[in-house]
Amino acid sequence: MNNTNAKKNTSIPVQLIKNRKMALTLAKNDFKTKYAGSYLGILWAFIQPVVTILVYWFIFSVGFRAGRVGEHPYVLVIVNGLVPWFFFSEALSGGTHALTDYNYLVKKVVFNIDILPFVKVVSAFFVHCFFIAVALVLSTCMGYPPSIYTLQIVYYVFCNIVMVLGMTYLTSAVMVFFRDLGQFISVFVLQVGIWVTPIMWDAKAMLPPTIHKIFMLNPVYYIVSGFKDSVLNKHWFWQGETLLWTAYFWVITILIFIFGTRVFTKLKIHFADIL
Repeated sequence: MNNTNAKKNTSIPVQLIKNRKMALTLAKNDFKTKYAGSYLGILWAFIQPVVTILVYWFIFSVGFRAGRVGEHPYVLVIVNGLVPWFFFSEALSGGTHALTDYNYLVKKVVFNIDILPFVKVVSAFFVHCFFIAVALVLSTCMGYPPSIYTLQIVYYVFCNIVMVLGMTYLTSAVMVFFRDLGQFISVFVLQVGIWVTPIMWDAKAMLPPTIHKIFMLNPVYYIVSGFKDSVLNKHWFWQGETLLWTAYFWVITILIFIFGTRVFTKLKIHFADIL
């Protein structure tokens, strides 16, 4: 890789570090203004995922009487799977609309638009922290207290951030030219993705080994499985076959990040004209 390519691959990460304070301020404002004007305000950010978890728990645990998945209570399997999924879903959806939501900033010559997808990801991260705490409290109450393995959650959160950030640089850039992309992601990526990740069912136990390996190609599955390993299964991300899965995840994630940031950098000179 020559110096020009190396500079292209590192320019956005460097800009994020240099402008981290501004990005954090914008992320806080983004989080607050999203629910401005409603009586409950930012409480809606926490109410919706909680209600979703309760609905899934009622349907499968009460309706279908799915008491346990393997050795673990089904409600814990759902919660520890949904927590990283909610963050991925919110960050990807918000990040995809980053440039269109902040079109007035894109048109300002002096503003560094490289930070806008990152702002949306950080905004989604605030709620993510709350739900990690909820998952840990619920797990503790049901006999799964935090252990040394729980520290891995920090690693898997980092995995989620890097992966979805690379995706949002790509999708936000394309969104400027193809507005239907937001709806496409909402329907075909997020609504379908929650079932093929998988979160609601035990793919390893229910699928033939060959089919299960195909499901493992989904990088979000690695993160969801990692959350469950950290809280329920007590398994390190470098143990056994998981080490190969970890290597695969990072190869795919780095490629996504490089491709996403390159597309963003190449197209950004057109953003102001289109918006």
